[in-house]
Amino acid sequence: MKKCFAFTVITALALCVSQVSAAEPKKNVEANRLAREGAEAAKNQDWDKAVELLRKATAMDHKYTDELAAVYQRRGYAGASNQQFQDAIQDYTEAAKLTPQDVRVYEQRAAVEMKIQDYDKALTDYSEVIKLKPNEVRYLNYRAYIYELKNDIKNSLADTEKALKMDPNNQEAKARKQRLEQKLAEQTPLTPPPPPPGSSPGKSPAAKKRP
Repeated sequence: MKKCFAFTVITALALCVSQVSAAEPKKNVEANRLAREGAEAAKNQDWDKAVELLRKATAMDHKYTDELAAVYQRRGYAGASNQQFQDAIQDYTEAAKLTPQDVRVYEQRAAVEMKIQDYDKALTDYSEVIKLKPNEVRYLNYRAYIYELKNDIKNSLADTEKALKMDPNNQEAKARKQRLEQKLAEQTPLTPPPPPPGSSPGKSPAAKKRP
C-alpha cells in the first residue's frame, strides 16, 4: 500500500514538472512575441501600444525591462516636445523605477522640470546624477547653474569650485565664479571706518570744556 502511494506521488510530481517545463517555453515565446510587437509599435511611434505590450512582456520575462524603460524615455521625450510636460515627467519617473542607474533618465527629467521652473526637483535629479557620475564636470556645472538661478550663491559657488578643481580651464565655471564673486561683493555691507587713535566714542577734543 505504501509503495503504491509513493509511486502515485512520484508520478504526480513528475507530471507537474513536465507540465511546468512545457509551459515555460510557451511563456517565453509569448513574451518574445509581445516584445517584438512592442518594438514595432515603438518604431511607428505608437507609444501607448508599445508601453502596454512591453509592460506585459516584462511581467513575463524581466529581460525586457531595459526595452520598456527605453520606450518610456522615448515617449517622455515625445511628450516634452509637444509641451505635455507633466506626462513627460511621469514617463521619465517610470523609466527611473525600471533603470535607476541610468543617468540619462534623471537628466532628461530635470530638463523638463527646468522648462516648468520646478528648480527644486531639477536639483534633486542632478544631485542623483552626480552621485552616479561624480567625476563629470558638466553635471556640476548644471547644478551650479540651477543654484545660481535660485540665487543660492553659496551652493552655486561650492559646485563651481568643485568643477574648477576637476577642470581649471573650464570657461563656463570660470565665468560663473566671476559672476558669483561679484554678487557676493555687492551683497557685503560697507562697514564704517574705525575711530582715530586717542578718541573715545561720542566725544572729541573739540567737545571738551575750556578751563
